[in-house]
Amino acid sequence: MSPPPNVAAFLEECRLRVDAALEGILPAEATVPERLHRALRYPVFAGGKRLRPALLLAANQACGGDPEAALPAAAAIELIHTYSLVHDDLPAMDDDALRRGRATCHVAFDEATAILVGDALLTLAFETLATLAAVPPAIRAQVASEIAAAAGSRGMVAGQALDLEAEGEAIDGARLEQIHRLKTGALLRAAVTSGALLAGAPAAEVEALRGFGEAAGLAFQIVDDLLDVEGTSAAIGKTAGKDARSGKATFPAVWGIPASRARAAQAAARAQASLAPFGERGDLLRALADFVIARDR
Repeated sequence: MSPPPNVAAFLEECRLRVDAALEGILPAEATVPERLHRALRYPVFAGGKRLRPALLLAANQACGGDPEAALPAAAAIELIHTYSLVHDDLPAMDDDALRRGRATCHVAFDEATAILVGDALLTLAFETLATLAAVPPAIRAQVASEIAAAAGSRGMVAGQALDLEAEGEAIDGARLEQIHRLKTGALLRAAVTSGALLAGAPAAEVEALRGFGEAAGLAFQIVDDLLDVEGTSAAIGKTAGKDARSGKATFPAVWGIPASRARAAQAAARAQASLAPFGERGDLLRALADFVIARDR
């Protein structure tokens, strides 16, 4: 039996590799217009965990893929995630002044620039996916389609719209799960399925990883909601307690803290159970599911 994976070391290795890939993808600050390109790089290199790229690379590894070939797609997923955070923080959305421990993009620059930053990051992500040099065209198209569906009006954008509609409303647990399966879970799910597709995995393994991503995404969001209640702004890198003050629908608000913790653990267990077909090849993904519910930021 192989030793348990070192999740912290894997995440740090992924962060370094993804950051290097992003450096090669993003225009330099001196590119005209300079202010826009300074703003473009500002949220990307703000110190994120790079969890979505790590999940893509871990899934690719579990399916026997080539991590170097998958790395640009991992960077593209991070660009999409970062765009979503920039737009999520805007005054018209969640109106937050703090992200990853420093001023949000619209505060550091201005609102119009932040909108353009989000637009440019999303566009650059799909330019990157369209030009994956080491990937056969059919798989390249399949991965781009998978990620686009997860990011669009039937995925992440849908979740954001439903989240805004639910502000100040009393909603039930089923509707809350629907919001967060779309807003958070869709892109996490696309990360792991894309990793499998890039490895040329059989359909059964892709579907198993789809189930893993769905459950892991739910666990991630429940823990995120708990951290907003129990964490501090310094620890979590954003404004703690803001969800409650804004009247946002959250898992602790609907279920209470103990039940939310139990639901996060149940979702993580479902994620791990989805990996049964992989045997030891799924150990890194199992460890990442444990990390999702144990994290403190």
